[in-house]
Amino acid sequence: MSDHTIKIAEIKLTEAEIEAAVRVLRSGALRQGKECEAFEKEFAEKVGAKYAITCSSGSAALHLAYMAILKPGDEVLVPSFTFIATASMVVMAGGKPIFCDIDPETFLIDLKDAESKITEKTKAIAPVHLFGNPCNIEAVQAFAKKYNLIIVWDAAQAHGATYKGQDVGSFGDFVCYSFYPTKNMFVGEGGIICTNNEEFAYKIRFMRTHGQTGKYYHTMLGLNYRMTDVEAAIGREQLKRLDEMLAVRRRNAEILNKGLTEIPGIRPQKVTPNSKHAWHQYCIVVDKEVFGCSRDELAEKLKQKGIATGIHYPRGLHQQPIFEQMYGKQVFPNTEYVAEHILALPVHHGLSETDIEKIIESIYEVRKEL
Repeated sequence: MSDHTIKIAEIKLTEAEIEAAVRVLRSGALRQGKECEAFEKEFAEKVGAKYAITCSSGSAALHLAYMAILKPGDEVLVPSFTFIATASMVVMAGGKPIFCDIDPETFLIDLKDAESKITEKTKAIAPVHLFGNPCNIEAVQAFAKKYNLIIVWDAAQAHGATYKGQDVGSFGDFVCYSFYPTKNMFVGEGGIICTNNEEFAYKIRFMRTHGQTGKYYHTMLGLNYRMTDVEAAIGREQLKRLDEMLAVRRRNAEILNKGLTEIPGIRPQKVTPNSKHAWHQYCIVVDKEVFGCSRDELAEKLKQKGIATGIHYPRGLHQQPIFEQMYGKQVFPNTEYVAEHILALPVHHGLSETDIEKIIESIYEVRKEL
């Protein structure tokens, strides 16, 4: 990859973030402590949640949320098109993920398909704000209320996304975030769970540290899922510039939307009405018959022009070998179509308008060359 390649992601810490990490390292207080407490308070205030609990990763956040509510055999409705942790953490908590198809335009969980999967064992639903695109939160809440379900929102990719002017982190029952290096906010490894439920917050705080409610006094089972103060210090600084980073991502996405809508066979992810996308990824669906070449061929041609791309995700969860072994083969047409045709283009906050224009021009060039 040349120095002139437009990368799919850019991971850079600011001087302030580096200094914050160094400050904690010099203090010697490295484990979960005052920095984590401060980060929790600041993050909760930012998104409008009553409580925020730091943990070691986005997967840990999901696992803790599921552990707080599931009993062996409980079922959780999960979209079939998402990262594996949304479903695998259900299994690790003793439950069973019930896969549901997605809307082919928004790439989000199809509630009509989910409704057909309701059983007496259905305990929760885990909608994913995929790539930063908020779900129709009112529709999900109405669905959950109708069937008496707990909602575990997977917001791993949705830092700063809003629905009807309200941050997605403010909606209960659980909102789970990741701070993995490729995310809109990144601290190395880390996660956070937001909730408005005092009981849930209490349980999660202790489950992330072996269920210890007093020194060597354990009243519940748990794990070592603590965040370090080094990561929290970085997160506190990142939080200060989240809005700035999102503004650039949204500008870049707007330019891409305008530039790509005129290209036959290229269809960007549809943004949920009344919401603001966080644009963790900017994904398009490539129709080979209309555009002239396949998703994979387009990716290779863009690579030759110095533009990196990604595929998120190349298969649905129901097509993962482990889940086929556990639950048998299943068919989800929308998921399978999107997985075969989706392509992520660079959109991150490290890109200039000139970079974005180059991406658009390069796709036009590819089509002309066919």
